[in-house]
Amino acid sequence: MIAFQVSDMSCARCAGAVTKALKEADHAALVRVDMATFTVEIEPSHATARQLSDAIKRAGYSPVAA
Repeated sequence: MIAFQVSDMSCARCAGAVTKALKEADHAALVRVDMATFTVEIEPSHATARQLSDAIKRAGYSPVAA
């Protein structure tokens, strides 16, 4: 399990953009978004934490390892 705090993910559209970016980096990953805590949890199939963090950054958000 890899988790990131994404404090600038403030709405459902943002959560969707982050999820889409993570799925593009690792299409088989399981992604859970908790809007109440601004946390994203990922169970990757092959992507590394850095690859997932970079995907979130490319989507325009600021991930911090949780």
